[in-house]
Amino acid sequence: MHRVLIIGCGAIAGGYDADRPAGAAPLTHAGAFSADDRFAIAACVDPDETARQAFAARWGIENHAASLEALGVNAGVFDVVSICSPTAFHAEHCDAALALEPRLIFCEKPVADALPEAERLVAACDAAGVALAVNYTRRWAPDLVTLAEQVRAGDWGRVLSATGWYTKGVVHNGGHMVDLLAMFVGPMNLVAVGSPVFDHWDHDPTVSALLTAKDGASVQLVAGDARAFTQFELVLACEKGEIAMRDGGFGIETRRVEGSGTFAGYRNLGERTASAGRYEGAMSLAIANIADHLDNANLGANPLASTGRNALAAQRLCEAIRLASLAKQKDET
Repeated sequence: MHRVLIIGCGAIAGGYDADRPAGAAPLTHAGAFSADDRFAIAACVDPDETARQAFAARWGIENHAASLEALGVNAGVFDVVSICSPTAFHAEHCDAALALEPRLIFCEKPVADALPEAERLVAACDAAGVALAVNYTRRWAPDLVTLAEQVRAGDWGRVLSATGWYTKGVVHNGGHMVDLLAMFVGPMNLVAVGSPVFDHWDHDPTVSALLTAKDGASVQLVAGDARAFTQFELVLACEKGEIAMRDGGFGIETRRVEGSGTFAGYRNLGERTASAGRYEGAMSLAIANIADHLDNANLGANPLASTGRNALAAQRLCEAIRLASLAKQKDET
């Protein structure tokens, strides 16, 4: 059984599952680890005593402390370290996790607040032989993975355009959208940016941007405003139809191209097929992927679906968008 240390006892660590009904798919690290009998949560760390005590009680964790130093454990005790602390502490906690010599670190995105730190940490994990999984959760959502495979295989024809709506920071939530777009269209280049919208983070605005994929497909990031409502949706227009991810992945809609019954020679999008998305099962599948990766003697046989490599690609592009938008704002004032 793999022993797990969770650093940070907030919402993504376990809080989102606090009031979910029995039998509901877990949305958090603690919920998913607890539901997989290949793991045991051995300890947790958080400086907020009230939050930590409640977390430990909720998940049956006997060993917990305000800090890793106070926890007082030796290297090699944990197989997995989950980093669920606020982004500003990711670098500190990833360095501390590496000192504990786990086999794998499961880190919330982005890997670090600053891109150079994220690049250093990914390289440090590689150098130490520690696997790094990064929680771009939709890389484990089975319906989105299947649709992306179909698009890349040409089943929907060439991607003509893609539009993604998001809120709450281009590096933070925008990173999720850029990484999701990369699943469908591959690497993208930045063409232009809009003005920053400070709807959640002081230093990480939400920004509209125009991108291009390697085959010339136009990709638009559209900035919403979380002060009005949160949004995370994607629409891809392809030669053979349209794919839409709604409500963050909780809904999927597809429409296939068909001949017009009204205007000869025209082709339209046909009737919409809607289904419930399978995003709710993504966290459980992430933990299963981690277990399979650890349990296989030949680790290459069960590669991690989301790693430091795709995380850095997303963060590099999002950081370029962020800096270009802030520079644009400065030039306009």
